Amino acid sequence: MQIHDMNIPGVKLIIPTRHGDNRGFFAETWNQRAMAAHGIDTDFVQDNHSLSAEVGTVRGLHFQAPPHAQAKLVRCGRGRLFDVAVDVRRGSPTFGRWTGAELSYENGWQLLIPAGFLHGFVTREPDTEIVYKCSTFYAPDHEGAVRWDDPQIGIDWGISPEDAILSRRDAEAVPLSDFWSPFEIEEQAA
Repeated sequence: MQIHDMNIPGVKLIIPTRHGDNRGFFAETWNQRAMAAHGIDTDFVQDNHSLSAEVGTVRGLHFQAPPHAQAKLVRCGRGRLFDVAVDVRRGSPTFGRWTGAELSYENGWQLLIPAGFLHGFVTREPDTEIVYKCSTFYAPDHEGAVRWDDPQIGIDWGISPEDAILSRRDAEAVPLSDFWSPFEIEEQAA
């Protein structure tokens, strides 16, 4: 398993080793000991699995506020997506900056997103599945969203706003300039 730091501290690209033959492959996607050896000390309590039927489906930018803030380990179970993390920790030198990676069934890559970050993705293939671990349980009273196409953040999603398939919640999300972040830099959990 390879673990690489992204351009924002705390966000990591994890590349599991795949062992394959004519039957398919096997990959270990989570190993607490291996992660701890790289300074990642996250206990996951919930797994989520989502299907997006159409190319250009955008989900995000979502967060869950303290005391239910979530770290996530995200991978693509089928298809291909562009996954994004945005730092919204008050006091962080990278506040408002984003980083992302293309995750696909073929590459098997994973993105570790600490608490204190917004998370979102756009699908690149039909019937794309995203599978992710969360460090806290879902708490609907503590969830929120920031506008996915906010020019202040400047994410290059690879699609035009007219082509994005959005939920009502995501279409009506606030811009970063109207968002008061409940996260502080010392709350970072990897």
